[in-house]
Amino acid sequence: MITRETLENGVRLVTEAMPHVRSVSIGLWLTRGSRHEPADLGGIAHFVEHMLFKGTETRSAQDIAQAIDSVGGQFDAFTSKEYAGYYIKVLDEHVPVAIDLLADVVLRPALALDDIEREKKVILEEIKMVEDTPDDLVHEIFTEAFWEGHPLGRPILGWPETVSAFNRQVLRRYFDAAYVAENFIVAAAGNLEHTRIRDLVAAAFQTARHRGPRPDEIPPMTKPRLTVRRKELEQCHVCLGTPAYPQSHEGRYVAYVLNTLLGGSMSSRLFQHIREQRGLVYAIFSGLSSFRDAGMFNVYAGCAAETAREVIDLTVQEMRGVTAERVPDDELRRAKDHLKGNLMLSLESTSSRMSHLARQEIYFDKPFTLDETLAGIEAVNPEAVQATATELFTDGAIALTLLGPTEGIEVPQGQLVIA
Repeated sequence: MITRETLENGVRLVTEAMPHVRSVSIGLWLTRGSRHEPADLGGIAHFVEHMLFKGTETRSAQDIAQAIDSVGGQFDAFTSKEYAGYYIKVLDEHVPVAIDLLADVVLRPALALDDIEREKKVILEEIKMVEDTPDDLVHEIFTEAFWEGHPLGRPILGWPETVSAFNRQVLRRYFDAAYVAENFIVAAAGNLEHTRIRDLVAAAFQTARHRGPRPDEIPPMTKPRLTVRRKELEQCHVCLGTPAYPQSHEGRYVAYVLNTLLGGSMSSRLFQHIREQRGLVYAIFSGLSSFRDAGMFNVYAGCAAETAREVIDLTVQEMRGVTAERVPDDELRRAKDHLKGNLMLSLESTSSRMSHLARQEIYFDKPFTLDETLAGIEAVNPEAVQATATELFTDGAIALTLLGPTEGIEVPQGQLVIA
């Protein structure tokens, strides 16, 4: 059973009881991410996330590690474009320890000067790692060009010059503004009782500041373009995409199915045609990135430089095909079953359930049952898939990024035409 409520200080709490397990996953989700940063502080949300593990007013980094290790738990965190998450998984008997530790970390960080300087080095190396990972880098380049000048287009890690300039005062000012009760969602799933979780969370978070400034969220304007970056690599890395629906769009289930049958599985059209039949790539897949007010559909492929144009052409042909012809019933059935199976398998763990609850609270302000989600997928029909493909894959909407040994590769505008 899913239960949700808002505590007196504004913290939102959502829980799901799973009495057949012995674990509980509990997380603090902050509704602020990299899109809420000013450009001159690019990467600060991610930097603060790192700093929260370096110690609190009463615990050192080693104390934090020992506290979770002593109960056999797991503690991790991440930063995304629109939110950050701190989550712990423990046996049900250790829930009080987990909540106390979680609250201490997100409410009372030390932000020590020595730790800040050390962490700058760590994150600068993380930025270099992306530069050395071409399948990640091509997506960063693509997104930055696709949403040029908009916070959603900026890298979550920031840039070396912004990260290097952070100091304790800047970090503290950001933390004080963002880490407030109205931006907190506590989500928990596992062998739990809601009332007990509520009492523990209310006590642990009672000192949280209630409110902070509200950043503007302006929807991005898409700028489809060809972006080419020459880099000494063995492969040419291709990223091709169009605008897609935001998270809460009523057509999201159709978009999920469309993505699955185009490039979201091993039986998808792109994988079967370009890899299995043609042998032109090792990796090719499509994906959806959805945010509060925007979305993106993209295809990634890694191939030899001399076959890049053919791979691009075949990809556009597959996009064109799903707009021109009705999807066969058996192919639609496979895509639906793949989606439903993946969803049900993923939700067998308490940590996945917790994350699912939090994201629903962030984007919908309410939970959806598994049956409701499965029904949404099942309701998708061939006509809806074709109509959605026609809406998303329109002429002039396709953006393309090439990374690697790109000399001699020319992509005429006509090669990106769907009609």
